This record gives sequence, structure tokens and C-alpha cells, in this order.
Amino acid sequence: MLREVWLNIGIEKVDMHKGVIVRALLDSGAIGMFMNKKTAERHGFKLQKLKRLFIVRNMDRIENSSGNIIYQMEVNVFYKNHVERIRMDVYNSEKTEVILGMPWLQAHNPKIN
Repeated sequence: MLREVWLNIGIEKVDMHKGVIVRALLDSGAIGMFMNKKTAERHGFKLQKLKRLFIVRNMDRIENSSGNIIYQMEVNVFYKNHVERIRMDVYNSEKTEVILGMPWLQAHNPKIN
């Protein structure tokens, strides 16, 4: 049986300390943290262009049809009593505002301009 874990989390702009509540999918199979590009633009998050694009692949290693990641952003994430500053990759999906995956890849992503 397929099970999904959804959380309401706070995402705050680090430069303005202004935040929003978004619905996030907790996905242990995702390699990184992601925010939908439309969500980021609608709430006015500052997008930072990557020096190199990041190719998105599905579990079967085929390139994802939603395209490559070319932007990141730094945000503060709030959940209950926990606050953490993270970098999120910005992706093109219509289905999910935020995906919270495994953060180990963050250290391996290309540096931001």
C-alpha cells in the first residue's frame, strides 16, 4: 500500500525574514530539498542561478520530463520547534510545492553564483 507523508511547514526568506506556510511531501527517496518554481515566484523568493545545471533523473535513471534544475535558493525552514537554514533546488513540477528529501547531496551541488 502506497503511503505519503505530508507536512505543513514554514519557509522564510533569509534576507527579509518574511515567510509562508506550504505543504511539503516528505520523500526519503528524493536526493535533496526542492521547491516548485511557481511557488517560489508567487511568494517572491530570491532565486540564485547555478553555475552548472543539475540534471533531474527518475528512479529508473531516465531524465525527468519536468526539466533540469538551474536555480537554488537559501531559506529558513520551520517545523514545530525546529528551525534550519537550507538550500533548496527549484524545480518545475505542478504537483508538489515542496519536497523534503535526503540532504546529503546539498554539499555536492554546484556552487551558487
